[in-house]
Amino acid sequence: MSEIINMNNVSWRREGKDILSTINWQVKDGEHWAIIGLNGAGKTSLLNMVNGYTWPTTGEVSVLGKKFGETNIYQMRTEIGWVSSSLEQRMNGRYLAEDIVVSGVKKTFGFLYEEPEEILYEEAKKLMEKLNCLHTYGKRYEMCSHGEKQKILIARGLMANPKLLILDEPTTGLDFIAREDLLNTLTQMSQSENMPTLIYVTHHTEEIIPLFTHTLLLQEGRVYAAGLNKDVLTNENLSGLFNREVTLDWHAERPWMRLV
Repeated sequence: MSEIINMNNVSWRREGKDILSTINWQVKDGEHWAIIGLNGAGKTSLLNMVNGYTWPTTGEVSVLGKKFGETNIYQMRTEIGWVSSSLEQRMNGRYLAEDIVVSGVKKTFGFLYEEPEEILYEEAKKLMEKLNCLHTYGKRYEMCSHGEKQKILIARGLMANPKLLILDEPTTGLDFIAREDLLNTLTQMSQSENMPTLIYVTHHTEEIIPLFTHTLLLQEGRVYAAGLNKDVLTNENLSGLFNREVTLDWHAERPWMRLV
């Protein structure tokens, strides 16, 4: 089984402070990972490193089989899709939903030089249908609901046929119904051919739906625990991660956490 991400004793320091410390993390083809940690735990720094925006102070990093220092990072990024809450704010609301999706081919925020080919809009339609947001086709992005915008951004992230798709807190700001709708859509998407490896960042354990096979717990820039969901998502691990006593209940193969 090939490796999608391999971090070996990775640390990253800024201004004399360790932001990430001795990270050992491997993601293999066929696995889908959730990442959980408090604010300031280092999640964004970890994702920046996966994308090659930051490089380790010590240790080795390989992403999609490409070792940092021995590969073209810009080329590597073309194989990674990244959807975050901050991305929504950078989009031009006057664009049509399908224009936002098509812009994912070049990972731009608009069309700078030429109109995209019609075949790209046909591909956008297929993705939007898969993600249950085809009804937004022809609709201005700013007129879409927050949940619709998240699906449009995920479709955008898939336009370049990435091998790795990072979803960074994609349910932020969604109400309960919109959140469950998005999670159901991800489940349906996971049954498609050529499904990329998913990395899903969240604060809520109940969002770790069955399609996610593994979980990484991050605390103060260190790996607190990592592995199969059933091994990692335990009362003991989560109580230690949050420094509060919590209990976990599994319903429909989803872990629901509450304070004791």
